[in-house]
Amino acid sequence: MTRTSSGAGLKQILDEAGMGRTIARMAAEIVERDGGEIILVGIQTRGVPLAERLARAIVASTGHSVGTGRLDITLYRDDVGPWRPAHAQPVLKETVLPPSIDGATVWLVDDVLFTGRTVRAALDTLMDYGRPRAVRLAVLVDRGHRELPVAADVVGRKVHTSRDEDVQVRLKEVDGVDGVWIGKETPNAR
Repeated sequence: MTRTSSGAGLKQILDEAGMGRTIARMAAEIVERDGGEIILVGIQTRGVPLAERLARAIVASTGHSVGTGRLDITLYRDDVGPWRPAHAQPVLKETVLPPSIDGATVWLVDDVLFTGRTVRAALDTLMDYGRPRAVRLAVLVDRGHRELPVAADVVGRKVHTSRDEDVQVRLKEVDGVDGVWIGKETPNAR
């Protein structure tokens, strides 16, 4: 499905129904890969509701409980800090994890995989909380253009983009609407 957003220069590539099917398929892939005890940890902001949706889909299909958590990577990012004074002060969000991640299989969950720098920061953050048996990555959209050697274990949708295009994932829990849009956003379009 492809629709153009109202004058914004963005084309919708995934709607609410498509997102639901994609998340269900991703949950099935996670179960197939790691049927045992897993913890789904969403990277703030949109990775958190994605992790919660994946957990609900896994519980619905298997009946097994799934641990969830949320991870704030702000202090581990390489694009904010005193060396980049032009950036606004980052807003810290809450990190909440199960009592122990030691020996567990932890799935990091995020909305878009781009350069790989967010995943690097998430790995650094996670390791401050324990030593998982394995860490895997699930992303709703993989848009390419890696700057670090990072690959997702489960991908909802792979899209080909240019570096100057926007990929916007919107979720009801954060944005009031579900969908994925791609393109070059025009100023004042939102």
